[in-house]
Amino acid sequence: MASIKEFQVTFDCASPERVARFWCEVLGYVVPQPPEGFGTWDEYNRSLPPERRDAAFACSDPSGAGPRLFFQRVPEGKVAKNRLHLDVRAGTGLVGEERVAALEAECARLVALGAQRVRLLRADEENESCLVMQDIEGNEFCLD
Repeated sequence: MASIKEFQVTFDCASPERVARFWCEVLGYVVPQPPEGFGTWDEYNRSLPPERRDAAFACSDPSGAGPRLFFQRVPEGKVAKNRLHLDVRAGTGLVGEERVAALEAECARLVALGAQRVRLLRADEENESCLVMQDIEGNEFCLD
């Protein structure tokens, strides 16, 4: 039996393109070219029936190593803690105050993009420090 080697991460959200472009900035991802026959994504979007406009957007890792991210519009807002979240590896290999400084620097960059800082979780006997954050629609993620 073959094993699955690729996967996509899907976000439910209110504004797919806005959230996708935020995550492009966070991760260095890119928006793919619009479908053949369209010069821009706006042009493609305008060609859709009104109920399908602005309903979805995607981005991908330009190196091909990371998963594709897909963002789909849903009618309801976020009401509880995520059951799944992304860990953005901003402090890999660092420990102590050097790690915290790297996390805080990345946090400042992401806050300027619209993210919110939630709290710093300091290192303990088992885990290094990480910073809990929220994206522009309130989805939790960690800088670790």
